[in-house]
Amino acid sequence: MASNDIPDRRRGGGDRVLPRVWNRRDIYPLADRQALSPSEAAIEGARVLVTGGAGFVGSNLVLALQASRADEIVVVDNLLSADRATLVDRATFVEGSIADDSVLDRVGVDFDCVFHLATYHGNQSSIADPLADHANNLITTLKLFERLKNAPRLRKFVYAASGCALAPHTFTDVEAVREDGPVPLDLDSPYQISKVVGEFYAVYYHHQHGLPTVRARFQNVYGPREVLGAGQWRGTPATVWRNVVPTFVYRGLRGWPLILDNGGRASRDFIYVADIVQGLVRCATRGVPGDVYNLASGVETTILELAQAVVRLTGNGSPIEVGSPREWDRSGRRFGSTEKARTTLDFVASTSLAVGLRETVAWTRAHRTTVDRCIAAHAARLPADSLPADFAA
Repeated sequence: MASNDIPDRRRGGGDRVLPRVWNRRDIYPLADRQALSPSEAAIEGARVLVTGGAGFVGSNLVLALQASRADEIVVVDNLLSADRATLVDRATFVEGSIADDSVLDRVGVDFDCVFHLATYHGNQSSIADPLADHANNLITTLKLFERLKNAPRLRKFVYAASGCALAPHTFTDVEAVREDGPVPLDLDSPYQISKVVGEFYAVYYHHQHGLPTVRARFQNVYGPREVLGAGQWRGTPATVWRNVVPTFVYRGLRGWPLILDNGGRASRDFIYVADIVQGLVRCATRGVPGDVYNLASGVETTILELAQAVVRLTGNGSPIEVGSPREWDRSGRRFGSTEKARTTLDFVASTSLAVGLRETVAWTRAHRTTVDRCIAAHAARLPADSLPADFAA
């Protein structure tokens, strides 16, 4: 195995081994194409609403929609967990929450497609303030469904769900999590509860009102445009150290230790952001209303393997240290089944983790000033041991 390769494990759920793309691919190759694929052509000329469109996945989606020649893209974001630096030019930006009736009135209902990505990020913030999570995850979702339930022009409403919330708590006998698996009640955070209840509402509004909802269950998304510390303080150091990939990449670039909770034994299904954006577009153009699809790579990677890969790529010799388990987190090993999305949506996540991490390291290195600024905005609230002494924005 080459030094930058990551073990490729695919199991369960009838998934076949899929070919991986190891050569460098542009994040948005559509911009220079003359011909559009059928899915891209379905977006051409459309009027699209993207809630949370200033954030990590949302801003990447807006760029892809522009490359697919959407006629108009309206972004609604309250910048709770996003920074103005990731706003995309040539999109109509409405600053505010979709829980605000005046914002909903201003936006209206005249859309062909809606992508509902706005969320209160994430598990630890929701534990610190469950009411804020409820207001920014569930109330927003319910009000948007209610506002759009009779929208005459709407062809598809794509709801960003969480596949991670539905995975069994186990380190043994791991199988790919399928869309038709059981929905657990013993969830680990208000965030997970909100995302699952959001799915219940999506199904309800489809059955009762004919709203063409499609649920896209995300696995662990990573890639360019994710800014540590973006947005407002949300009660915990996870405001800064929000997800494991950007945290490891940033700390690796600075030569800081990479801390492994629970020895790095847990595993995740990491999917590159350009791939998940393609999956979202496929949900909008090919997804069956009322149905649900995993957007996953189907590859299981342990956190230790991730840390080792990041240390190699950043090249600064960051030590890997073992930390204490997170008290709230009972998750173990998990990855998603790709079978249904492949057969129904013709969706395959084609970017290997090795390639995606190289792109993420390059982007973070090029945008260190923005990341430093966002982290520095919260530095005074962070515990003394959360930022090494050599931090300077």
